[in-house]
Amino acid sequence: MLGALRKLFGSKHEKDIKVLRPIVDEINHHYEEYQKLSDEELKAKTSEFRQRLQESLKETEERIPIVKARLQEDLDSAEREKLHDELESLESQRDQITDEVLDEILPEAFAVVKDACRRLVGQTFDIMGNKLVWDMIPFDMQLIGAMVLHESKIAEMATGEGKTLVATMPAYLNALPGRGVHIVTVNDYLAKRDSIWMGKVYEFLGLTVGCIQNTMDSFQRRKEYGCDITYGTN
Repeated sequence: MLGALRKLFGSKHEKDIKVLRPIVDEINHHYEEYQKLSDEELKAKTSEFRQRLQESLKETEERIPIVKARLQEDLDSAEREKLHDELESLESQRDQITDEVLDEILPEAFAVVKDACRRLVGQTFDIMGNKLVWDMIPFDMQLIGAMVLHESKIAEMATGEGKTLVATMPAYLNALPGRGVHIVTVNDYLAKRDSIWMGKVYEFLGLTVGCIQNTMDSFQRRKEYGCDITYGTN
């Protein structure tokens, strides 16, 4: 196993891989448990995760609009500066809490995506005029690659190692706060293909998927950016 990981990520990352290995085991434990759920029960995990986030953010999210409303009032410079500082602190606190909760949810969320993939196995989809049979379930190396991406690091993976599938797990996790996730690829064709292909996983779990094409006008782009996950080009 480590030999394959070394080939994939390079020997200098072996220590990082060893740190992530227990999380892989935790993901796979949840994955085994989720196989006992019905489709509807698995899909309900998305709402459950979002509820957990909302509960953790409740006080902060309630205070932010109050401060923003106060800033619209006629205030002296000292009070305005004080409120600006509070707003900045609240937004920073919101980001920190979100990151912490997402890290806590990660093993469960990745397991949900993995089991959604398992449930799609054997189904045939029309992807850009091609009939493709879903046969992908993330394996351990892909789980590690997904965790690396979630940490905002670059996961260099060889052709054929499943980069497209790897991105689904951190994309799903980071879409839970409802602020949108953007996945960038190299051209319009791949953006469209991947939004349809990987969209089968997201849509199974109740998320919306969009795709930006270079020919779109601003109205169309706004609509696509309003989705939970949006594919596009750089």
